[in-house]
Amino acid sequence: MTADAAIPAELEQPLIAVETCLTQLGEALAARDPAGIERHSVELHRLLTQAVAAFSAAAQAGRLPASLRQRLVQAGGRMAAQREALARGNVSLDRALDVLIPAEPVYGASGLAERRPKGGSFYSV
Repeated sequence: MTADAAIPAELEQPLIAVETCLTQLGEALAARDPAGIERHSVELHRLLTQAVAAFSAAAQAGRLPASLRQRLVQAGGRMAAQREALARGNVSLDRALDVLIPAEPVYGASGLAERRPKGGSFYSV
């Protein structure tokens, strides 16, 4: 009997769903598909909530196989990489918008024109 054969379905299935959704989200990001990104992000959040609940219960009972723990760590790494890619894309977009649409001057106490402070990015990470 291999280690994977001993993995309970209540742990395997939520992790497979998270891994699949991460793949779909990555594809939507690569395709620059805003609707797909939104759909898969919402689904990923839902699936992660379910997986964390299942994994927490298994960890408390001491039934969390090392192979699943490793896959969960890998999924977390994939999410971090996707988040970083989004953050870099937002910075690039902000820079491009600054060039295309310069901020209106704001006059300070000295009467000299000052640039308005920049806001946040379009996507909160």
